[in-house]
Amino acid sequence: MITGASTREMIDGIWANDIEPALFDYIRIPNVSEAYDGKWDEHGHMRRAVELVRSWCAARPIAGLMVEVHELAERTPLIVIEIPAFNGGSQDDTVLLYGHLDKQPEMLGWRDGLGPWKPVVENGRLYGRGGADDGYAAFASLTAIEVAQAAGMAHARCVVLIEASEESGSPDLPAHLVALRGRIGTPSLVLCLDSGCLDSERLWVTTSLRGLASCTVTAQILTEGVHSGEASGIVASSFRIVRQLLDRVEDATTGEVKLTKLHVEIPPDRIAEARATASEFPDPPASQFPFVTGAQPMVDDPAEQLLARTWRPTLSITGVAGIPDVSIAGNVLRPSTSLQLSFRLPPTCDHDAAAAAIEEALSHDAPYGATVTIDHLQSAPGWNAPPFAPWLEQALDVASMEHFGHPARVFGEGGTIPFMGMLAKLFPDAQFVITGVLGPGSNAHGPNEFLDLACARKLTGCLSRILASHAGRHT
Repeated sequence: MITGASTREMIDGIWANDIEPALFDYIRIPNVSEAYDGKWDEHGHMRRAVELVRSWCAARPIAGLMVEVHELAERTPLIVIEIPAFNGGSQDDTVLLYGHLDKQPEMLGWRDGLGPWKPVVENGRLYGRGGADDGYAAFASLTAIEVAQAAGMAHARCVVLIEASEESGSPDLPAHLVALRGRIGTPSLVLCLDSGCLDSERLWVTTSLRGLASCTVTAQILTEGVHSGEASGIVASSFRIVRQLLDRVEDATTGEVKLTKLHVEIPPDRIAEARATASEFPDPPASQFPFVTGAQPMVDDPAEQLLARTWRPTLSITGVAGIPDVSIAGNVLRPSTSLQLSFRLPPTCDHDAAAAAIEEALSHDAPYGATVTIDHLQSAPGWNAPPFAPWLEQALDVASMEHFGHPARVFGEGGTIPFMGMLAKLFPDAQFVITGVLGPGSNAHGPNEFLDLACARKLTGCLSRILASHAGRHT
């Protein structure tokens, strides 16, 4: 049995000797999510990543460990890990731990010496796509359980799910959940490592996640490109048509989304939470972003920045088609323009109603009689955390003090984890600890994504402590 400082030494040793080499191998695999690789099964990258994680987990010295890859036809696989209760923990209770191993695409702009599939450690940061978002989750989850057992801590029955479609909106996960419903049980605690943090000095727990709606909108006015000198003034630019469509859903001056179905009333406790966080931490959220010289954020007040990135709908244009690179752009009036639209939705927004409102606004009464098509329309739910039970609130502070030296803090996250919304409906009485290592500058989905190794090690220790507190909450 190990205790105290020995626990941290064990975590450090596993990370240095076992996890980091595995993460190097994992980062090298270009297993982008199925939305970005329709032939993922044929290409084999996802299978390689699944086998890497499966084999690593199966080799851990954890009592009663069972690891399998759950397969469904025409779905990405799901790693399912079951671990029986330990040292007096309840076998009739379940802790569900969640992560994913699929990745976002490469993205341009990696600085010299770095790349999406090139693992590099600099100043305690492991660079490469997917390490922090969130390939580390399976390794950290199993290590937390392994260390808890080595330290003689109790834990309830644990089920670990590592999915392979989260970055596509988790389209394959519901079918797996239906098939595994009996094995999952009824979790009283959910631990998820796919979120972020406002600094690396404490345990940060996410209290809300935004939903998501996305689609590709295409405006076509011609059957082929024509000479711009001959046609302009008679034929409308397809880009201008798309611009008119965007004006239906967003105010171009303020960035405010115009569709009422995408707005909700912000709960008073979340407003108070944002104000408290902003007052305690002097650097506003905007300070973490690489603005060009002279650029300014959309809002100045730090509390309003927190609310803007968590509780107000937004639109981002994340892709474009039909427009040639400027180096080869001729004097041609192009036949069509396509834009990829990404709407972030408030946590309690009805994502299905939001998607329907977006489709209606963009598709009716097309300017100039152009052909407007809406493709790949999909949406995913947001999530608003239930209040912490007294035992959990105390456990978070104890864990954070033990491993970070500061009390835990909470905040709303701007990203989307569809699984949390699904779980909230399935298990309304569960407690949730949504956390992660995506701190300032870590740049998930973008170039130069990194994993803060020290933060990840401390977070691993926090998980062990939370598992023990959960097992002992009724004693």
